[in-house]
Amino acid sequence: MRRKWLVLVMLAALLLLFNVYRWSNTPLHLPAAETDVQLSPGSGLSAIADALQGAGVLHKDADVWRFRLLAHLLHKAAHLQAGYYTFHPDDTPLVVLNKISRGLVTLRQVRLIEGWNFAQVRQTLNASRWLTHATRDMSDAQIARQLGMNGDSPEGWIFPDTYDVQPGSTDLDLLKRASELMQQHLTAAWQTRATGLPYHHPVDALIMASIIEKETAVPNERPRIAEVFINRLNKGMRLQTDPTVIYGMGAQFDGNLRKQDLLTDTPWNTYTRSGLPPTPIAMPGMASIQAALHPATGDSLYFVSRGNGTHVFSSNLAQHNQAVDRFQKHIPMQQAKHRQEG
Repeated sequence: MRRKWLVLVMLAALLLLFNVYRWSNTPLHLPAAETDVQLSPGSGLSAIADALQGAGVLHKDADVWRFRLLAHLLHKAAHLQAGYYTFHPDDTPLVVLNKISRGLVTLRQVRLIEGWNFAQVRQTLNASRWLTHATRDMSDAQIARQLGMNGDSPEGWIFPDTYDVQPGSTDLDLLKRASELMQQHLTAAWQTRATGLPYHHPVDALIMASIIEKETAVPNERPRIAEVFINRLNKGMRLQTDPTVIYGMGAQFDGNLRKQDLLTDTPWNTYTRSGLPPTPIAMPGMASIQAALHPATGDSLYFVSRGNGTHVFSSNLAQHNQAVDRFQKHIPMQQAKHRQEG
């Protein structure tokens, strides 16, 4: 009799294991193309199974106990990880369990564009639905301190790139990654810089790179733009670059740069002040950083827009004025670059 009961128990166990095995390899047929689940830190197996049921990944109570049993049978119950997960209609319970036990969290992307200033970076971070907004109520100076900087703003020190982020992570975490990346790239580029550059510190190169970034989007022009500004600095000429004036105007800039704006002094007005401005004016990409540290070698001192995104470079004022007359007669002032420099 005892042997009969033992056989029955073994058969029941085998049927249960077969049932769980078949269920664990059957697609869940989720109703949406993507079903997202946030698993909180510290959640145990029971809490995770309940969260999966609440999100519709596990459909009924029987699924919950099957999931728990599967986790114990595969020795994964103690290895489940918190995070943001995405599941798909063809995923099986075994796929779900493996994702959570291996920590295969879902990553989303936040893109920071070359040439953006820090205000634009903050707008993008604040608008991201994937990030927790830890910096929303911070001032720029408070954010700079959180990033280990001494200045009033992280302007220029955020590396433009496309960043993978785990939903629920903070915007401050992203900024820390981006600022560390800028430090790494700038330090490495500084070590291989050309000789004879008028920079005293890597930040000078970063400031120059930010100006180059705003002046042109044409890759092969960046070293030539750098050439002009390096030559001007070496000769003691003012840079006279419109993007710095616009940056110094801040919210007062309405899209139309006027002559009076060029004459109104700010720390960033390179028409009224000599040398580099006190801070970067935007996020430069690697191409602009390399251009700042490896400028073209020539005697150009001026450049003027052709009106199509490219520029004409000149080594003296007479040539420059001819180029201005040719290309700038019918272009509004805010589009004209360096009309009568020096």
